Amino acid sequence: MDSKVEDTFSECFKMWVSRILITAEDLELALAAARSTIGFATSIIMCSAEAGIETVVDATATPDKRPGVIIQIWTRRSSKMKEELLSRISQCAMTTPTTRIFNALEDGEKSYSIGKLISYFGDGYQKQTSKFNKTMWEIPVMDGDFLIEEKFNIKKGIAGGLFLLIGKTQKDTLAATRSAIAAIKKSQAKAITSFPSGICRAGSKIGSEYTFLNESTNHQFCPTVKDKVKDSLLPEEGNCVYEIVINALSEEELKIAMKAVIQAVNADKNILRITSTNYEGKLGPIQIHLKDLV
Repeated sequence: MDSKVEDTFSECFKMWVSRILITAEDLELALAAARSTIGFATSIIMCSAEAGIETVVDATATPDKRPGVIIQIWTRRSSKMKEELLSRISQCAMTTPTTRIFNALEDGEKSYSIGKLISYFGDGYQKQTSKFNKTMWEIPVMDGDFLIEEKFNIKKGIAGGLFLLIGKTQKDTLAATRSAIAAIKKSQAKAITSFPSGICRAGSKIGSEYTFLNESTNHQFCPTVKDKVKDSLLPEEGNCVYEIVINALSEEELKIAMKAVIQAVNADKNILRITSTNYEGKLGPIQIHLKDLV
């Protein structure tokens, strides 16, 4: 079988990442807290952060022996991460019934005392405590006590591992892209795909015809205009393109996730090409060549 992977590369870059474990009395509540906490964080083009669910954690593997969900939050600047952690955890994770919050990044380059800052909500009734072999803050809330670890680590991870999956029909391309997202999860890579369901339909390029925009629709991969533009990159049968963008804790973890995508869709007869986009270093200095992942 000939590979559908094009001889190109994904242009990646460093960003700051935090990794957070949310536990609750049941998985439904942990997932609800996680989804709320990562809200409006698909792309730093217009969001204040990028965020996503990395994995679900069985109760046997969490500090408090309750089901949990690990999320990642990404920012351009380390100082911005402090704001994101403080606001997202306090307004979303803490407000969800029964939750507890733990740092899930052991090898951090910096740390912030987010638990201590959030503890002031306790209005003087909060207290520092040692539980689960961790330094925690105990804050009285209306269903008991909210427990949060004192310090949260952050480090520089790698963002922007990008695929464009070109297919024949919307239905079949979507099905293949969903299988690719499932393969990333199955790979257990410490990675996220921040767009809804891990899939982006509105892929962008750097630059625009309008001077007030830095990014705009990637017209070279839009099927409804492929006969109207001179530089379309779609094959004749290409009628749908979905984008997958992956952020990971390290380049090694990113490559694990990217390999999983290729393995999931390379044999799919409905996928015509597997490619990426790059902008001569304008997006990022790290090149991951797709052919090296086959």
